[in-house]
Amino acid sequence: MSEQLRVGMVGYAFMGATHSVAWRTVNHAFDLPLSARMTAVSGRSPEGVAAAAAKLGWEGHTTDWRTLIDRDDIDLIDICTPGDTHAEIALAALAAGKHVLCEKPLANTVAEAREMAAAAAQAASSGVRAMCAFNYRRVPAVALMRKFVQDGRIGTIRHVRASYLQDWIVDPEFPLVWRLRKELAGSGALGDIGAHIIDLTQFVTGQSISSVSALTETFVKQRPLPGASAGLSAAADGTGLGDVTVDDAALFLARLDGGAVGTYEATRFATGRKNALRVELNGSLGSLAFDFERQNELEFYDGALPSTEQGFSRILVTEADHPYIAAWWPPGHGIGYEHTFTHEVRDLIEAIATGQQPTPSFADALQVQLVLDAVSRSAESAQWTTVEPALERV
Repeated sequence: MSEQLRVGMVGYAFMGATHSVAWRTVNHAFDLPLSARMTAVSGRSPEGVAAAAAKLGWEGHTTDWRTLIDRDDIDLIDICTPGDTHAEIALAALAAGKHVLCEKPLANTVAEAREMAAAAAQAASSGVRAMCAFNYRRVPAVALMRKFVQDGRIGTIRHVRASYLQDWIVDPEFPLVWRLRKELAGSGALGDIGAHIIDLTQFVTGQSISSVSALTETFVKQRPLPGASAGLSAAADGTGLGDVTVDDAALFLARLDGGAVGTYEATRFATGRKNALRVELNGSLGSLAFDFERQNELEFYDGALPSTEQGFSRILVTEADHPYIAAWWPPGHGIGYEHTFTHEVRDLIEAIATGQQPTPSFADALQVQLVLDAVSRSAESAQWTTVEPALERV
C-alpha cells in the first residue's frame, strides 16, 4: 500500500474506543488500496485524551477538535461525540475538504441533518466523502439477509417486526448522564437505539418508512446528577437530582413505501435484555429473522419447500463466501461486535479510494432523522403522522 488515509478522531469514550479498534485492525484484516493511519485524537480533558491516545493507539492528541481539521496531515475526521456537536464538527470538516465519518443519529434535529446532508452533497462534487456510522448494517448475517430479500427468496414483504431492548437505566438511582438530556442527545431510546432498527429494516427491505403511529414514555422523571464520569457506567456525585428530558421507551406502528407494515420497539427499560436487537421479515414466499445476541446466525423459512420439509432453518454465517467473513477465521469460528466497526471503516476506505459514495450517506441518515422526527410528532399528537420528504418543499 503506497497511500495512507490519515485519521483524526473526535471523542474517545465508548464509540471512540470501538472506532479505534476498527482503525487499528482494518488493514491487518483486509487488503485495501489505502492504509489507515491513526494520526490524532481529540478530547476535552488533557489527562483523559492523553491516556486514551496511549491506550487506543493514536499517535497524537489535542483538546481542540478544530486543530484536527486545520492539520494538513489529516484526511478524515471521525466524529464520536454526543449528538449536539455532530453538525458543527461535520460542517467544519467538510468545508475544509476532509472526509467525514459521523456516529448515529446524524444530528439532534432535522434542520441540522438537512444542513449536513446538503454540505455532504456539495463536498462530494469535489471528491470529499461522508458516511454515517450505522454499524449493524455490517453484521454478515444482516448483509446476507438483505441479499436474500434482493434475490426474492421471501417474495413480497408484508410484515417488518423490529425491536431493540436494553436495560442499563432500569435502576432509578442511575445518574443523569448526557444520553438522558434532550439538549445533548436529541432524544432517548428513540434516537439512541431506535435509529438503528429504523436504518437496519430500511436497509434490508429496500423500503422506506412513510408514516407512523407512535407513543413514547419516560418512566423515571428525575435522576441523581452525575459525577466526572458520564458514560454507561457513571456514578452520581451526590449533589441532587436533575430532570430526565428524553424518552425511556418508544413504540410505533409503521407503513413502508413498498407496501409492508411494521412494528417497532426501542427501550432501555427491558429488564434482563442487554443489547437485544431483533428483526423479522415475513414475506409471501418465506421469512427471515435476525437476533444480534446470536449475531453469527440467520433464520430462514423457505415457504417454497414441501410442507413436510418446512420449518425455520439456522444458517451459520461463517463461511468464506458470506459477506466480510473471508477476512477472518475458518468456518464456524464466530465474530463479534467490534468486527462490525472494522467492516464499516473497510467499506469507507474502499469508497474513498475508488471515488464512490459510501453508504449510509448523510442523505440516508437524514431520512432516518425524518422518521425519528415523525415518531416524536406522532407521540405528541397521538395521530398517524407522515414522514416528511428528504427534499425540502419549495
